[in-house]
Amino acid sequence: MKSRPLRKPPWLKVRFPAGPSYARIDRMHRDLGLNSVCRSAACPNQGECWSQGTATFMILGDRCTRDCRFCNVTAATPDAPDINEPQRVATAVAELELTHAVITSVTRDDLNDGGAQQFAAVTRNLREQSPDCRVELLIPDLQGDSAALRTILDTRPDILGHNLETVPRLYPVARRGADYQRSLQLLRAAAVLAPSIPTKSGLMLGMGEAWEEVLAVMQDIHATGCTMLTLGQYLQPSREHLPVERYLSPDEFSQLKEAGQQIGFRHVEAGPLVRSSYHAAEQYEECAHD
Repeated sequence: MKSRPLRKPPWLKVRFPAGPSYARIDRMHRDLGLNSVCRSAACPNQGECWSQGTATFMILGDRCTRDCRFCNVTAATPDAPDINEPQRVATAVAELELTHAVITSVTRDDLNDGGAQQFAAVTRNLREQSPDCRVELLIPDLQGDSAALRTILDTRPDILGHNLETVPRLYPVARRGADYQRSLQLLRAAAVLAPSIPTKSGLMLGMGEAWEEVLAVMQDIHATGCTMLTLGQYLQPSREHLPVERYLSPDEFSQLKEAGQQIGFRHVEAGPLVRSSYHAAEQYEECAHD
């Protein structure tokens, strides 16, 4: 018998705003046949971000080759990459007149390059159609393929993100198929291959990690050369996913933000509802003006 989920505290109750911008982004996704991590991953900030004209596009389909037990994206055999997808994403960004586009993907272990060519094609198309739009890529681990990483970095995204998600002790349970050291190495390699491109990583908290473990991972991430960090509360998408072990309070997130700043991150976004792309443009602007 499954245990009853913990009751959400008041600070996690989110209004779902809507408006012209929300409707416009929703219609654009439907008309162009695009996927959104906002919807597929059940992001709690979808209403706020879309109402403010911000969206994160998910490329390479909506089915993932891994089955991470914290993630709401469907684990199944994916279709072949859509060669027209980069053009459609760029069209959406141009028509929405976005100034900061975030592009992520499902994990594609079935592809030799992990999807690197598709990320590169999207970036090139974005540069052509919206030359003034910043491009932030949130990529999977590419199975540690440095050539695939170089393919992505050669297109010169403005930010390269890769999330570690949790502490190494919980990887066998929460991130089956992922490897903690491999993810750290990807961030290290990015800093070496393209030192002018800032890197970003993130953690979901509340899956059973200890405070000291979180601080140790923050130190490990910073040691790779990563300059931006996001910390948010894990929310159980369904009874089939990992349960929430604890809800961190806003004060605890404030303490972690301060700890991250003391470690040396240029920007730390920390809060119960924070996700990788939450306030992405503001995060970039703050770092750019440090």
